Amino acid sequence: MRRRAFLGTAAMMAGALSAPVSAQTAPVTFVLIHGAWHGGWCWQLLTPLLEARGHEVIAPTLAGLGERASELSADITLDTHIEEVVDLLDRRRVQNAVLVGHSYAGVVISGVADRVPHRLRRLVFLDAVIVENGQTLGGARMTGSAAALPPMPASAFGVVDAIERAWVEANLTPHPANTFATPLRLTNPLGNGLRCIYVACTRPAMASVGRYLQFARSRLGWYVEELATGHDAMVTAPAPLANLLVRLAV
Repeated sequence: MRRRAFLGTAAMMAGALSAPVSAQTAPVTFVLIHGAWHGGWCWQLLTPLLEARGHEVIAPTLAGLGERASELSADITLDTHIEEVVDLLDRRRVQNAVLVGHSYAGVVISGVADRVPHRLRRLVFLDAVIVENGQTLGGARMTGSAAALPPMPASAFGVVDAIERAWVEANLTPHPANTFATPLRLTNPLGNGLRCIYVACTRPAMASVGRYLQFARSRLGWYVEELATGHDAMVTAPAPLANLLVRLAV
């Protein structure tokens, strides 16, 4: 099935499956930050479901990934990704946004919240990585003009449907390796006083993120939700994820 046909069919199915929310939520800005090897493309099924309810969606692609793969460089670090999201929020004068970080982007949104909490209302860690001040995601610093981590197969992200898997794998790109080697630098406590919600994807659960779920459960004031789908929930369960995000935005 061609990519356009897959997206159209999947979007219609997602719309049909989307359950109405019990109470109408005032318009919210959702800022969706993708994980490693992904790009803004991965939110294509989720975005129209949120926009259909009157919400604004901003889903940028981080440097060196997706349609910006030609920018791939050893100079891209975690700070690069944090700074460009901060700049985006400032340029667009975003206020009171729900900032969603998927997987690797849990570290990105932690850095963003540290710098511009006044632009945010919620942090949603979507099956995401959590590290504390001074910690890295792991991996030695690499050098070279295109230091990168090759993509994993889509099945590693819980994408089991053959059509969905083919679409995801066609769009995955190498990830800038030095983002994993850069320490997260925070000047405030993790979350910076914002309400933090961890969304755990449980069917199948991704073993490597289990420790982050336990971390979230141990944090005073944090909330945990579960979604019965794989790690790439925006692809495998866009309608349930849309319903959950709208509920969490209240």
